[in-house]
Parts: sequence; structure tokens; C-alpha cells
Amino acid sequence: MGWGRMLLLGDWGQQMDIGDLEQQIQALRAQVQSGARQPTGIEQRIAELEDQVAELRLYLAVLLRLATSKGLVTTDQLQRIVEAIDAADGTQDGKYTGKKLT
Repeated sequence: MGWGRMLLLGDWGQQMDIGDLEQQIQALRAQVQSGARQPTGIEQRIAELEDQVAELRLYLAVLLRLATSKGLVTTDQLQRIVEAIDAADGTQDGKYTGKKLT
């Protein structure tokens, strides 16, 4: 491709260059149309875990609303318990890394 073909082969060389470029363009179009990139195994696993976390949050919200609507616990009581458990692992960061039951 390039000047060498044009100088040695003239119009034929240019036609060959054009054909090569058209093939490259078609390959690039196919990549763009197909999405070009499939998720890797780790990306797929992360997406699955994100879905599971979202589902767990839904069930937790249902349970908390049910418990408060039945009068089993108030939202203030829940907040105090959450704060106490959050602090129990040594860091108030919205996470709990301590033992599951004491």
C-alpha cells in the first residue's frame, strides 16, 4: 500500500490501495455494529453481584417497612441499632465487618 504500488503499478496500484482501505473500513464498521467489545469474565461477575446487591436491598427494604408498619420496631429504634452495630466493629463507616452474632 502507498507510493510504492502507485509508482510501480500505476492505476492498478491505486486500485489495490483503495481495495485494502475498503476492507479495513468494513472491518471497523463490523466492530462498531457488533458492540466491538464483549464483557470480560470479571465484568460479567461484577454485573451479577450488582444485581444480587440490588435484590438484597429490595428485600431488606420490604422487611424494614413491614417491621415498622406492624409496630415491631420504630424507625428511631432501627437507627440507634444501626449506629450501635456500625460502631461495634471499631469504625463508623456505614459497614459492618465484625461477627454476625454476639
